[in-house]
Amino acid sequence: MSKPLLAIVGRPNVGKSTLFNKIVGKRISISHNTPGVTRDRIYADASWCGYNFTVIDTGGIEYKSEDMMWKHIRTQAETAIEIADCIVFVVDGKGGLLPDDYAIADMLRQSHKPIVLAVNKLDNPFETAYEFYELGLGDPFVLSAEHNIGIGDILEEACKHLKKVDEAAENDDAIKIAVVGKPNAGKSSLVNKILGTKRTIVSEVAGTTRDAIDSPFEHGGDKYLLIDTAGIRRKRSVEEDVEYYSVLRAFGAIKRADVVFIVVDAEEGLTEQDVKIAGKVHEEGKASIVVMNKWDKIEKDTHTVEVFNKDLKEKLKFMDYFVPAYVSALTGKRVEKLLDEAKRIAGNANRRIATSVVNDVIMNLVAMNEPPTKNGRRLKLFFATQASVCPPTFVVFANDSTLMHFSYLRYLENGLREAFDFEGTPIRVIVRDKTDDTQYNN
Repeated sequence: MSKPLLAIVGRPNVGKSTLFNKIVGKRISISHNTPGVTRDRIYADASWCGYNFTVIDTGGIEYKSEDMMWKHIRTQAETAIEIADCIVFVVDGKGGLLPDDYAIADMLRQSHKPIVLAVNKLDNPFETAYEFYELGLGDPFVLSAEHNIGIGDILEEACKHLKKVDEAAENDDAIKIAVVGKPNAGKSSLVNKILGTKRTIVSEVAGTTRDAIDSPFEHGGDKYLLIDTAGIRRKRSVEEDVEYYSVLRAFGAIKRADVVFIVVDAEEGLTEQDVKIAGKVHEEGKASIVVMNKWDKIEKDTHTVEVFNKDLKEKLKFMDYFVPAYVSALTGKRVEKLLDEAKRIAGNANRRIATSVVNDVIMNLVAMNEPPTKNGRRLKLFFATQASVCPPTFVVFANDSTLMHFSYLRYLENGLREAFDFEGTPIRVIVRDKTDDTQYNN
């Protein structure tokens, strides 16, 4: 990343995620009064007084706990500290100093990074934070993240240690890939294998990724952005508010992606919940790859892939354009090829066809199979054009759009697919009455 990195660290439940959300100006991290809600590093771009930077929220650091999850969280926070250009250390002004604050302060001193000490939860700007001088990190800054008090002072001090970056130089030409699927399907393991680093927490405990986590990187000269998401459970399984927001965030990740990796546990096969997730991706009009993970655990013969493909075709009839991939995040087999496929499919979703060519295809389809009639009136098609991409969307003008039957619309869609390479992406065919064509004749 060319933008400088600002990491927010501290004990659990001191208000790190609230501060993160205020800085970036939107609710990205899940703010909740339950310790341990933010488990992985979470990135978001922000700007302040001419400075453009990336903020990293981290999970709360617990030194006393020997629980494996807390150890994972501590490792993630340490990684954020290692890569950061400046660190905001958040402590609880109401709760006072605790042993873990001293331990974190010692760790931060060893990093030799610039540190801004933020004493949070002090709603009155005249409240003092003298005791926090004991941490030996310089002047403490009084803060109430929840009430927007003192945030400007924190950022002013932090920006003294950040380089200025021209945001216009930052391009948005990366291929955005959302990684979605049921809990424990291997999404984070797949992301880690692609990135070559333990970017997100990987655990046998289902649901350890609660937030959508962005990871920018380059491969083969192309820019990519991987979005790892919380596992999407059935609605009746979503009991906690935190889990509920995680599901919403996963759907949000689908909306902003160019390509979606629908990760499926090959040992379980395609389940009802996997089909529902795929349906959501299809409804959003996103290009996708059905990634059958844990392929190393499947006993195989010469017909295994054929059997799996047949099952996928049967259960995913509504998106027969899908592209399957059989990989192992554990061994790395075929994982690298996923990026090449994502690039190809993103290209298909962005494909534009000249209007004259679209018309030739549509008129040939009409000649081969006449449009339907209804109440003695026959549907007539006059003109067709491509209106947009992602997904490729075609508008066909007719004498009366109400005469169009869904089966004939499907016929036109299949004909366009046969004529052009739209593998991996849905396409849309919209019928309009001839009087509605003025916006397409410019």
